Amino acid sequence: MTSGPRVTIVTRTKNRPIFLARALDDIFAQTFQDFELVIVNDGGDPADVEHLTSQRPEAERSRITTVHHAGSVGMEAASNAGVKAGAGEFVVIHDDDDFWAPEFLARTVAYLDDPAHAAESGVMVRTEIVIEELVEGRIEPIRREIFWADLRQITLADMLKINRAVPISFLYRRSLHDQVGYYNENLPVVGDWEFHLRVLSHSRVGFLDGEPLAFWSQRPESDGHHSNSIFAKVDEHARFDALVRDDYLRSEAAQGGLGTMLYLARALSQQEELMAAQQRRLDESAAKLDHILERLEALNQTVVARTSVGEFVKKPMLLLRKLKRG
Repeated sequence: MTSGPRVTIVTRTKNRPIFLARALDDIFAQTFQDFELVIVNDGGDPADVEHLTSQRPEAERSRITTVHHAGSVGMEAASNAGVKAGAGEFVVIHDDDDFWAPEFLARTVAYLDDPAHAAESGVMVRTEIVIEELVEGRIEPIRREIFWADLRQITLADMLKINRAVPISFLYRRSLHDQVGYYNENLPVVGDWEFHLRVLSHSRVGFLDGEPLAFWSQRPESDGHHSNSIFAKVDEHARFDALVRDDYLRSEAAQGGLGTMLYLARALSQQEELMAAQQRRLDESAAKLDHILERLEALNQTVVARTSVGEFVKKPMLLLRKLKRG
């Protein structure tokens, strides 16, 4: 256990002072205050960061360490720089645009301090996505939705399918880096997911359910520095997701051969073939239904046309009969 602050908070930022200002307010509003903050300015204008930190009270400034990179080194290298610059027993990545409920640190630290959770390497929390947009220099929330609302626990099986967590939601023990290494600096995206895979391959991670304690800011309409990589780099996400999976398969194949993988690949292929066949049947049924609807519509138009003509002819004939009777 370290003698310094118990938690190291790493905030990655680059030319987003409006978000960094909110992040600083958010961090120093935590009910748990035994932390240090390491801001990693990854290639952005140093003046923006220095201006914002200089506005904080002295008691807060004394707990801030700022690391400036002359050029961007990428998200994972920035994370590693921040982690290594701190000394807290626990670590959490708080990106400049995300935020917490005030009790996030208090709840997560208490969870990991509980002897019942001594075997767990970290804890994740219920997270809410906040869709935002920038309007005349203001951050305006648009809507909210729970991230993975069906999530009840953190498992390797689920994480193998898709990333079920984001950095803002994960407080973990610094000792993890001695066991599984640091963030993979060769990954421009999906680095947090790859780290989660290594963590869960090593140990269990707890989960705090209930009201959201972490908030993941998303801006689908923003571009440039204000964008999210999940939207701005969607093709890279797909590419590096596939490369990470391939690297793990290659490593396992080198150790144990391809037998199990070939069997699983064939089973997966059969499932895909069944799904494709089912989709074809659905498409055929939809086409038949469309044809039936078209025929019904044609029949309906015919009935309407005939009824209209009948009524048009019938009315003069009735008038003629009345005149004859008169």
